[in-house]
Amino acid sequence: MLDLEVVPERSLGNEQWEFTLGMPLAQAVAILQKHCRIIKNVQVLYSEQSPLSHDLILNLTQDGIKLLFDAFNQRLKVIEVYDLTKVKLKYCGVHFNSQAIAPTIEQIDQSFGATHPGVYNSAEQLFHLNFRGLSFSFQLDSWTETPKYEPNFAHGLASLQIPHGATVKRMYIYNGNSLQDTKPQHRKDVELLERIQRRATKMIRGWSTSPMRAPLMPLSCFLGNVYAENVDVLRDGTGPSGLRLRLLTAGCGPGVLADAKMRVFERCVYFGDSCQDVLSTLGSPHKVFYKSEDKMKIHSPSPHKQVPSKCNDYFFNYFTLGVDILFDANTHKVKKFVLHTNYPGHYNFNIYHRCEFKIPLVIKRDSADSQTETCTTYSKWDSIQDLLGHPVEKPVVLHRSSSPNNTNPFGSTFCFGLQRMIFEVMQNNHIASVTLYGPTRPSSQLRTSDLPQ
Repeated sequence: MLDLEVVPERSLGNEQWEFTLGMPLAQAVAILQKHCRIIKNVQVLYSEQSPLSHDLILNLTQDGIKLLFDAFNQRLKVIEVYDLTKVKLKYCGVHFNSQAIAPTIEQIDQSFGATHPGVYNSAEQLFHLNFRGLSFSFQLDSWTETPKYEPNFAHGLASLQIPHGATVKRMYIYNGNSLQDTKPQHRKDVELLERIQRRATKMIRGWSTSPMRAPLMPLSCFLGNVYAENVDVLRDGTGPSGLRLRLLTAGCGPGVLADAKMRVFERCVYFGDSCQDVLSTLGSPHKVFYKSEDKMKIHSPSPHKQVPSKCNDYFFNYFTLGVDILFDANTHKVKKFVLHTNYPGHYNFNIYHRCEFKIPLVIKRDSADSQTETCTTYSKWDSIQDLLGHPVEKPVVLHRSSSPNNTNPFGSTFCFGLQRMIFEVMQNNHIASVTLYGPTRPSSQLRTSDLPQ
């Protein structure tokens, strides 16, 4: 049984690990993987058809804990303990829930002190008692009428008319004064966006997250990494020319660790930049991947497609930026960018952090003037087609698997080429990745050798 410390408005954890509000999904998964012998039976819950409509949840079924991540920025916004019999909890080093201590209203009063009168929900038959950043729900199914409150703060919570021995059914840790403030109205936001996109009259410029968001990433979660707040695709007269990245990192003052603070800066990377240029601009990648085998070579029109290459192109993988950069093996120049949306239900889910990109799209009208619209991480493929028109060629079916004998449980994706970009589309109509290739390519049409690897 886990023995965890509760820190209101911050975290739930112990000396070895800690789930912190604002933590990226990948860090929480890394904790679960590292302590898999202790934390077992973890479920990943999400909406397959509408991944932006509901929170992304990690359910620790053996321990009665749910970690609720914002569907947009994929950071931890609520920690829910829904079965207190499966876990030990303490506050300021003193247990208020264990096998020997029941989390009754008297125990909560003793451990946390007085607070404002709670709220009774007659439909759920739950009494919600709220502190800042912490909420308790008591099961009151024995009550036959709505509770009456006679608060007397001189006597703490005991003056509230709550049955003696009523125990906590659920506990929530969140950011702010109220649990309701952390619940995003995603459904309305998504329906509005889809309605606008279907009409193809305009797209929401710069729309990246809903008004209700998870807290900002704590400085303790940076762990020396650099994260991308957003990525703008730069464009020339013919198509994409490079990326402008707004980067976040946690630096510290000279010699004083306590002076750590978030730093924001911008960097640009262009097609044709050398390997050294990219290293000096973005720093070392998390991984370098060499394309030792090009499975799409068979579709190439070149008569030498069966001749083994003497040298291989290679990727710089920047996982926390959600970006891959491909270099030509001969010139060591940038020739491709890959932007990852990290939607659940995709084969590469949780390898990359979500890339919050904005791509300008040139819309050609009947008149001589052209119009520019914006494609974001949350745009759907049908809305992009309504703006740009349907591709001339049929899509290429991309099916990933880790080995020849394994199957991909998430199914195939479809790749469409438009304006020197390849959109990898999932079966739920969301964009899995966007591949940008440079102006030196001989053709702007989709070629199988340009597909995401």
